[in-house]
Amino acid sequence: MLRLLRPGFARASLFLVVSLLSACIDSHGIVPQSQRLAAQQLALGGAIAGARQAAGWPQAAWWQAFGDPQLDAWMATALADSPSLASATARLRQARAQAGVVEAAEAPQLDAALSMQRKRWPDDPFYGPGDLARSSSWNNTSQLGLRYDLDLWGRERSRSAQALSQAQVAVAEEQAARLELQGNLLRSYIGLALQFAEQDILRAELHQQEQLLQLAERRRRDGIGTGLEVSRAEAALPETERQLDALGEAIALSRHQLAALAGLGPGAGAALQRPRLNLQQPLGLPAHLPLALLGQRPDLVASRWQVAAAARGIEVAKADFYPNIDLLGGLGSAAVQGGSLDFLRYDKLTYGLGPALSLPLFDGGRRRGALGAASADYDLAVAHYNQTLLQAVRGVADALVRLHSLEQQAQLAARALDKAQRSCELALLAQRRGLSDFDAVLASQPLLFQRQRQQQRVRAAQLRAQTDLLLALGGGAQPSAGPAPAALTPVEPTLRLP
Repeated sequence: MLRLLRPGFARASLFLVVSLLSACIDSHGIVPQSQRLAAQQLALGGAIAGARQAAGWPQAAWWQAFGDPQLDAWMATALADSPSLASATARLRQARAQAGVVEAAEAPQLDAALSMQRKRWPDDPFYGPGDLARSSSWNNTSQLGLRYDLDLWGRERSRSAQALSQAQVAVAEEQAARLELQGNLLRSYIGLALQFAEQDILRAELHQQEQLLQLAERRRRDGIGTGLEVSRAEAALPETERQLDALGEAIALSRHQLAALAGLGPGAGAALQRPRLNLQQPLGLPAHLPLALLGQRPDLVASRWQVAAAARGIEVAKADFYPNIDLLGGLGSAAVQGGSLDFLRYDKLTYGLGPALSLPLFDGGRRRGALGAASADYDLAVAHYNQTLLQAVRGVADALVRLHSLEQQAQLAARALDKAQRSCELALLAQRRGLSDFDAVLASQPLLFQRQRQQQRVRAAQLRAQTDLLLALGGGAQPSAGPAPAALTPVEPTLRLP
């Protein structure tokens, strides 16, 4: 008899499943509209194409390429103590914990309940009249409940995968926060190095102005100069001293800024010595651009995980359109008469086990709206990824263009400084031989120190552009073989007067 029933039972079951699925709410027509850009489709431009050199990548401590032990120590302190990194790390722990909460929904749920009450029963049509009417007894229950979502359509698995992807987003965002902190600290450190270089120039300028004043006074004592020359030589001193004082203030403020970035008090910045930045070799790029290079950028990694999380969100929303089947089970006992522990007797035992089905038939458009929102979230995530990729490629190209331009500017600035130096020396020589007056010597000085400042600023701009390139690469290209640009070094007086 069982063999005769089995084919009919199977057909009936199949018919029931098909009927249930056909009765579900329709999700037709709700799909994402955006597609991710492929990096190979982008025209990289001549700046990136011309920079393809063999180089190791990535390098975690990328700032060590600048060869400054003080910077290395300060960066380690910042990464250990920065409040901004502490908040990013807390968000990471929060995301991982939330992923664990969602993932737990895939596992069977087991709970227990116990209730012990001394109850007075009334005499009414529901409770009596009967043995319990107008009496008091123990009303005790115990229950061990089991619930397991069979997850036939993968909703819980998709929700868990979505939560894990969002946790990966938090990981990448934490790394992005670290990279941003490193970049801000290095830029401030380069600014401090430039301020020290400009301080050298101002001190050299003040020294030469004092020498010119001495020369003017000596010429007046010898009867070949005038008081006007002395007065004009004295006029420049107060302004130079004021600029020196203002620059000292700027150095102190930069130290405070670096201390704040490291999560320290302003007093800690006073221990900072003059930076000794010296990039030993120029930066090279890996041979495959931009995938092998840009793919490790934290913002791009975060965007990719965000797209993955949004895709899982669509799967979760689609699974809500299908019937949900749970396996429910319970084991317990109950007693309303007898002693307080009579509910633990074997004859008071109760149990149950079986499936529970819920079928969405009409919800006023809630599920279609949720699927539409999930599809829109996916489109937004893809658009954000595409925009991030375009900005990443542009950042690399911009940094390379700046580096090429600054290399030319450095050569021109060196030539301009040589010419200004030569002009100043010729003016002094001509004045000594009586071929020109003292005004020519005074007029040649400002241009000389202006050219010195410009040279130091170009060098600082080179260091910043190299920093921007390292950051655009996600914090990682190692230097390659070749000549390196000049570093910010102390400036000595360029003109010595007798």
